[in-house]
Order: sequence, then C-alpha cells, then structure tokens
Amino acid sequence: MAMLLQMNAESAFQIFETTIRDYHKEDNVDAELRNPHPADSLEALLYRKNWIDTVQWHLEDIVREPTIDPVQGLALKRRIDSSNQDRTDLVEKIDDVYLELLSDARPNADARLNTESPGWAMDRLSILALKIYHMQEQVERTDASAEHIRKCQAKLNVLMEQKSDLIQAFDELIEDIRQGKRYAKVYRQMKMYNDESLNPVLYAKKKG
Repeated sequence: MAMLLQMNAESAFQIFETTIRDYHKEDNVDAELRNPHPADSLEALLYRKNWIDTVQWHLEDIVREPTIDPVQGLALKRRIDSSNQDRTDLVEKIDDVYLELLSDARPNADARLNTESPGWAMDRLSILALKIYHMQEQVERTDASAEHIRKCQAKLNVLMEQKSDLIQAFDELIEDIRQGKRYAKVYRQMKMYNDESLNPVLYAKKKG
C-alpha cells in the first residue's frame, strides 16, 4: 500500500477541499469519480471518502424538495442508505491504514482511551470541509439579504475555528498514540437495518 501522505490533518483537509472542487466542476450526483491518487493509497481512500460525502450532501438537498415525486423520493432515500453504508465501509478502511501506520505504538500503563478512532475523526473533518465550502457559498451570494450574509459569515467563522481545533486535536491524537499516551479502539460497524438477518422487516419477509 502506498503511504505518500504523512499523518497530518491539514494535508487530509487539502485533499477534501480538492475533492469538493472537483465534484463541483460538474455539480452532478451522477458524475463519475476520477480519483487522481494511487490506488489503495491513504490519499485515494480520503479522496473517495469525501467524494461519497459530497454526493450524499447533494442527494440530501434533492430529497428535501417539497414537491418531489414520492417514487423518486423513495429511490433517493434508498440511494442515501447505500451511500451511508459505503461511507462507513470507507471509514473502516481508513482506520485500517492508521492502525497499520501506528502498529509499532505501545500504550503506556496509564494511557487514556480516546473516544473515537482516527478514521471517524477523518469523517468529521471531511464533513466539516463540506460545511465550510457551502457556507462560503452562502456568504458570497448576491441574491441574499445583508442579514443572511451576516449570519452566514458568523457561522463560517465558527466553522473555521472548528477546523483549526479539529486539525490540532487530530494531530495531537496521532502523536499521543505514537508516544503511548493515548490509544483508540476500532469498533466495526453494527448497522442492523441493511442486514437481512438483523432487520425484522427483512428477515420476516425472507421467511415468508
């Protein structure tokens, strides 16, 4: 597996920003994913993860159209469910990479357990990149009121602060894990609604 990306959250955020810009060249939920990074690299996983998030962001906008045809709305809901599954799968793959990169780290006897894994922290950063991009769009609108622009700018300021904090917290987490000060557990997904053996509606239908 290619390991071109250093474990730096700012570098990951730049990949997310590039992905979002690439998506908006066509701004189409059916646009083809053209991943510019080497296959199976951490960069490629992060790019693909954010592409899924970006497409889903716009699917969530579309499905909220008040006059949407119910059949189309249900199809979109199914697509969003599938996207959520893909998103979770990608987080686990990203976690696998970080676990490999940190495989030599040994927790100290007094090491503290972190509440989330590196992969889920990357998930938060990916979504944050989308929030910042789209809030910036609102700030730059020419058809909105001054009050709308003012409120969106205030929100954008908070998002930018959150970006700085999350980047710092992620890098500190990785360094603490490497030094044995903290450790993170990876809990594999326990999604039940997509599993025919766990969703009562699905396994009842299967029995029937």
